[in-house]
Amino acid sequence: MKEEERGKRGKAVRESVSFILYLIVIVVLTFLMIRYVGQRTRVDGSSMENTLTNGDNLIVDKISYRFHEPERFDIIVFPYQYKEDTYFIKRIIGMPGETVQITDKGEILINGEELVESYGREVIKDPGLASDPITLGEDEYFVMGDNRNYSKDSRFPDVGNIKRADIIGKAWLRIYPFDKIGFIRHQ
Repeated sequence: MKEEERGKRGKAVRESVSFILYLIVIVVLTFLMIRYVGQRTRVDGSSMENTLTNGDNLIVDKISYRFHEPERFDIIVFPYQYKEDTYFIKRIIGMPGETVQITDKGEILINGEELVESYGREVIKDPGLASDPITLGEDEYFVMGDNRNYSKDSRFPDVGNIKRADIIGKAWLRIYPFDKIGFIRHQ
């Protein structure tokens, strides 16, 4: 009997150790996925309407920018520098080395040429800092929300130009609300 009990205890210990190792692997893999591959984020506000709306839940792709640089019209996520654990979601308008200006008619100029795009919902009322030409550094991006008159973006000093190193990733997939599940259209 003692031999049989030791065998049962040994089997129980092996199963417990196996289960604990399994949990550790799951926790480590989850951490690595969130840290380096993708993370969930929630849209708070109307600055990206009609593309993204208040309450949308997204998966942010954190890996693709390791293989290529961000492109114009990509929707990116970056931290807000004045409030911890606060992230902004905006569209890239100006690329590194370009000069961005918004005219008093609300036109966006890139290197003096009008930007042809269809994301802005209305004529821009406040060009902010971009009323004067802004020349972007070699690692800077000019971003704006699609709902231009209700967006805190690169036109304002507390956001400003976004450094490449500050870009967390690209909005990739909407997972909620369920009737809008799908990949995010950037271009």
